[in-house]
Amino acid sequence: MNSFLFFFLQNNNCIFLLMPVIPSIIIASLIYVFRLHFFHSLFSSFKPWCVLVIILFIHSPTTAFGQATNDHHSHQTANLRTVIKDFFQKQAQVHYIYNVALSPDATSIAWNCQESNGQVIYKAGLSHPENAVRVSASILKEAGKELEPQWSPDGKEIAFLSDARSKGQVQLYITSATSSVRQDSLRPLTHFDGYVSHLKWSPDGSHLSVLYVEKASRRPSPMAAENKAVGLIDSLVNTDIQRIAVINRLTGKTQQVTPWQLYIFEYDWSPNSKQFVYSAAPPPGDDNWYIAKLYQQSVSEKDTIMVYQPLRQIALPRWSPDGKRIAFIEGLMSDQGGTGGEIYTITPGDNGKPLNLTPGRTSTPAWFTWRPDGNMLFTEFTRGSVAIQSLNTGTKTTRLLWKADESIRAGNEEMSLSVAGNKDSPVFAFMRTSWNMLPEAWAGSLNKLTKVTNLNRSIHIPMPKAANIEWINEKQPVQGWLLYPQDYNPSKRYRVLVCVHGGPAWITTPTWSSPDFNTTVYTQFGCFVFYPNPRGSYGQGEKFTLANRRDWGFGDLSDIIGGLDTVIARFPIDGQRAGIFGWSYGGATAMFAVTQTNRFKAAVAGAGAGDWLSYYGQNSIDKWMRSYFDASPYEDPSAYARSSAMTYIKQAKTPTLVLVGERDGEAPPPQSFQFWHALKELHVPTQLMVYPDEGHSFFKSEDRIDVSARTIEWFNKYLKP
Repeated sequence: MNSFLFFFLQNNNCIFLLMPVIPSIIIASLIYVFRLHFFHSLFSSFKPWCVLVIILFIHSPTTAFGQATNDHHSHQTANLRTVIKDFFQKQAQVHYIYNVALSPDATSIAWNCQESNGQVIYKAGLSHPENAVRVSASILKEAGKELEPQWSPDGKEIAFLSDARSKGQVQLYITSATSSVRQDSLRPLTHFDGYVSHLKWSPDGSHLSVLYVEKASRRPSPMAAENKAVGLIDSLVNTDIQRIAVINRLTGKTQQVTPWQLYIFEYDWSPNSKQFVYSAAPPPGDDNWYIAKLYQQSVSEKDTIMVYQPLRQIALPRWSPDGKRIAFIEGLMSDQGGTGGEIYTITPGDNGKPLNLTPGRTSTPAWFTWRPDGNMLFTEFTRGSVAIQSLNTGTKTTRLLWKADESIRAGNEEMSLSVAGNKDSPVFAFMRTSWNMLPEAWAGSLNKLTKVTNLNRSIHIPMPKAANIEWINEKQPVQGWLLYPQDYNPSKRYRVLVCVHGGPAWITTPTWSSPDFNTTVYTQFGCFVFYPNPRGSYGQGEKFTLANRRDWGFGDLSDIIGGLDTVIARFPIDGQRAGIFGWSYGGATAMFAVTQTNRFKAAVAGAGAGDWLSYYGQNSIDKWMRSYFDASPYEDPSAYARSSAMTYIKQAKTPTLVLVGERDGEAPPPQSFQFWHALKELHVPTQLMVYPDEGHSFFKSEDRIDVSARTIEWFNKYLKP
């Protein structure tokens, strides 16, 4: 063998040619050298050149088998991505409804929805919604963005935002609600140059208002991709300031009325149209929303007065009908727009404490509106479902009006409703969707809701079967949702993927399309998908939401594993093929989980954080950390280290895929790099994918498709189908 190999190894040109057949060479050479006794007679006249024949004999079929295996794997991967791409394309045909608005007399309705040519607005009478007509400033009905239809207080006009005459820049338009108007006769009332949202009429109908970021450098949201951070950073962070702009209905004169030193988040007109109430903080807005205070101010003067400094986060400031009280929701919230807590009222000027109208609830109020008689209607998360309640503000008593395993909304706020009509028989309108129900607008009394739109009746996409799962962990009830595999067969055993929601102060409710991973698609690949709502979530009251403060990764992970044990016990699930994945706080939980347990055989961490100490100095929203830890990591580093995956990284053995957007400000890429680098150095199978120009929420369809595909490919590799 030595002389045989020496002949080839001396030839430098041959060595690289031999690399693919080295295993075959070794086998053949062993046969030649040892000439095993059993084969002695067969190989008694064995010559060196015979080795070449044996090499070819051994190598050819193994090469062919390897090539066939690779071809099969490539075919499977291509087919998987085709299925996911087709699923996304079918979902793209769904007409999502963003706004639903009833006329003041509750006889007509307007809605804003997604169509192939952009966002469009329709109006219709409730008695004949099939006769809907387009509300538009677009002369040729070309692609564009038309949104936020708002009825005037007298119901005679509809105001809306449109970029029909200025692509990429919405302006304010007003059209008649009672008669047809030629689009070419509409003229923009404004000349905005920046980001515009939250359109409202003044109660007397003389003015309109919006939130306005003049010359905005980006969409004002921590979910959006961050700007490039170069130069003198201190001079860059405060450039985008969101203010209230007031527009005269007749002249179009526009004035920014709030101080430039305050970034306005949410606002409301007083009943007499002379004042605003708003939540605000000094810029930057992304970060300082977590420390926003409650202010009131005259419309005509910058006489800003602080009304209330909250203990936690506040949302939805609303004047009472008599103008004497201001109501709001206060609670532990992880993200602006993800509202949950308890409903309070305060009387401006009396220096009193706010009054909690919903103390000790075992559900989570998320939105409310005053009624003409001074009482309220509110929506809430209850376990994993949604409900509508009435609230007597004098006695604090509530009454359940409607409940469903769905997701609902009617406006910019999650869980919002449109309510009109008299106090005794109000009419409701809102968008409804669920695991197996595509979004449509519904209206009517709550005991007789009628579908107003049929936008998606011709859309056919796979809709999974779901089960509401409840279990007890550490004497505390916990809830979650379980999606069945497509073509479910109870005699088979299936994989389970555990999807942890972001937040942590948020909740998974039934919806036709889950964000981030588009997780409902995984049921088509032989998986149960489990969505736990562990402690720290909404749905079981403020005490439950507060339960994971200074305890990230421990109590909530214990709840998650308790839920995993429950579904394994109740359903034909193979506990040896369980995976965990999540985005944002869910991604951080996936990172932490693989350092605490070997229950999960594969993990995917999207936009996560592995080291809360360094994260505090890297992200664009560090103020939210104090709500959970009562201190910065410079003041209490041990509390942050205790909940950081990097503290326990040597315990990690689980193959983990790491995904992140290049310009993510909420979960900066260095967090993903650090975690991935550690796993790689510790010889734990891992991959890191960074998506160019994406922020915390991805906007490019090709990237969203890749996230879904890459995730299931990872699970297919380590949790065999």
